[in-house]
Amino acid sequence: MVKRTRFDEESCPVARSVDAVGDWWSLLIVRDAFDGSRRFGDFQRSLGVAKNILSTRLKALADNGILEVVPSGARHDYVLTAKGEALFPVIVALRQWGEAFAFAPGEPHSELLDRREGRPLRALEVHAADGRLIAPEDTEVRKV
Repeated sequence: MVKRTRFDEESCPVARSVDAVGDWWSLLIVRDAFDGSRRFGDFQRSLGVAKNILSTRLKALADNGILEVVPSGARHDYVLTAKGEALFPVIVALRQWGEAFAFAPGEPHSELLDRREGRPLRALEVHAADGRLIAPEDTEVRKV
């Protein structure tokens, strides 16, 4: 088995974030948790992932404080923590990027809607503290 490269001691926040939730199964589990999945079987049916892989990813997400394991009768539920809920903009950004670039024109796909209005969300934007719209060339990385 190939040993996984760890980034949990990197000084880059992106690298540490990828270390916590960077594989595709973990992000899809988080997506499904936002969509209401809570039980192992719910995640397994939605993702079609092998049970051993799902078990490993759920444990890692719980160990990282992204999901909480909550007793529910004879079984348990996996519930997003505040840390997990803070991934909502990340999931929305990936979804919006996918809608824009991962489908051919007219190809069917799912869509995230504002429950109250029933309309798609406005595209995410990055703004400076003063409200200006920020592009990549308007930023710099500085170690603190």
